[in-house]
Amino acid sequence: MTVLTRLEPLDIRITMWMARHGVTLTRLALGVIFLWFGAIKLVPGWSPAADLAARTIERLTFGVVQPGVGLALLAVWESLIGIGLLSGRLLRLTLLLLFLQMPGTMLPLVFFPSETFVAFPYSPTLEGQYIIKNLVLVGAAIVIGATVRGGRLRAEPT
Repeated sequence: MTVLTRLEPLDIRITMWMARHGVTLTRLALGVIFLWFGAIKLVPGWSPAADLAARTIERLTFGVVQPGVGLALLAVWESLIGIGLLSGRLLRLTLLLLFLQMPGTMLPLVFFPSETFVAFPYSPTLEGQYIIKNLVLVGAAIVIGATVRGGRLRAEPT
C-alpha cells in the first residue's frame, strides 16, 4: 500500500469539507474585505486607496461628484456589500452592487497609469497591485453567485 493510497480517505474527507463549507467561507471572507475596506474609507487618512478612488470618481463623473462626496458614497456602497455578504441576505442585490462597483475599481489603471504602473503593462505599483487583486474578488463573487439559486460544490464528480 503506497503512501498516497493510505492518504486517500483523509483526502476525501478534506475535499468533502471544502465542498460543504467553501462557498460560505468565501462569502464571509469577501464580506469582511468589503466591510473593512469600505469602513476605513469613512475615516480620513485610514485608507491608502482613498485619494485614488476619490479622484477616479471625480474623473468618471466629469467633476460632477466631488471627491469627498464620491468617497463617502463608495465607502457606504462597499460597506453595504460587506454587510450583505456577511449576513447572507439579499445576496442577489448584494452581488449586483458588487458587480456594478467592480468595473470602477479598475478605472485607475486607465485614468492614472503613471500611478498604477512602474512599467505598463507588466510592472504594477503597489496601488496597481491593490487594484488588480480585485480580479480575485470578482472570481469569488461569481462562485458565490452560482449558488444563490441552490447550486452547490460537489466533492465527487457525478
